[in-house]
Amino acid sequence: MAVDVIDILVPAARQRHGTGFVRLHRTARMPASVSSSGPVRVTLVPRAVADTVRLLTDLRDVRAVVADAVQLGRCTVSQLAEELRHGPIRGSAMFRSVLAEVADGIRSTTEGDLRDLIRTARLPMPLFNPSLYAGDVFLGKPDAWWPDAGVAGEVDSRAWHLSPEDWDRTRRRQTAMGAAGIIVVHFSPRELRREAPLVVQRIRDALNSGTTRPSLPIRTAPTSVAIQ
Repeated sequence: MAVDVIDILVPAARQRHGTGFVRLHRTARMPASVSSSGPVRVTLVPRAVADTVRLLTDLRDVRAVVADAVQLGRCTVSQLAEELRHGPIRGSAMFRSVLAEVADGIRSTTEGDLRDLIRTARLPMPLFNPSLYAGDVFLGKPDAWWPDAGVAGEVDSRAWHLSPEDWDRTRRRQTAMGAAGIIVVHFSPRELRREAPLVVQRIRDALNSGTTRPSLPIRTAPTSVAIQ
């Protein structure tokens, strides 16, 4: 992917200046480990993510960078938390907030939007991306899950699936959840942004329906990583 600017870390005491497409960042904490590509030394993903998001000013952009890195397996929440602990405090507020979301199971910008919508509407907060089982049979990992009501929320967006095979697996898991009695509520990223009242009403209706019936025998394994 082409970039307009290359960010370079230099020791704080070095007297160097950025020019053209090179942007220098002085630091008292040079990376202890790097990856090499020929003569070029590149910071590892956790440090690159941490340094990048501290420069961002939009919450959705921070969510996109952090959630993508974890979702794609480039680094772990624990590694990012380590960078948060040892890095500068300045510019870290949104990083800390988003990392807490990801530790709770948020894996995409749209899921972060869903969480914001649920909080604003004062709906019960679901678990995000838990593993659901009927006995020993794995049903899937819905984007959102309200265990007391047996309701799953799914954000239907190909943008957050890596391949047609992943998309097919998502459809199969939704079928399996429906067969187990789970009420599956679907909404798109566009609806989250532009039709929020409609999404809220659909979730509320599903929760009301779910709580008026006997509880489902679904075992839930939450996704959760502690941040120190």
